[in-house]
Amino acid sequence: MEFLYLLIVFLAGGSMVAGTTYIADLIDPRYGGILAVAPIITTISIIFTGTHATQDRTQALVLGSLIFLIPCVLFLLSLYLLLNRYGLIIGIIGSYGVWLVSVVIVAKLAGLL
Repeated sequence: MEFLYLLIVFLAGGSMVAGTTYIADLIDPRYGGILAVAPIITTISIIFTGTHATQDRTQALVLGSLIFLIPCVLFLLSLYLLLNRYGLIIGIIGSYGVWLVSVVIVAKLAGLL
């Protein structure tokens, strides 16, 4: 039963990645961007967590998601700026560096580290 649950989780997440890529590639990158930042994956995670954990744990997931939106915004902003200057691979690597530093800072400010 645990394998089936895990398979459903992976299929749901993978479908979102494939759908976002398809829409961005073949229809319009703006629509792919909307789907990429839509709270669909977050909602799926919350639903799966809520069905297997307590309400307190699910609320902690929601709060953590809210707090860590700041590093996600910084990741996207830095990626946008770095893409013009350095290209895709270096832009992604640099953006993950910005994301990692901001995760540590936000976690310290939130009292999680």
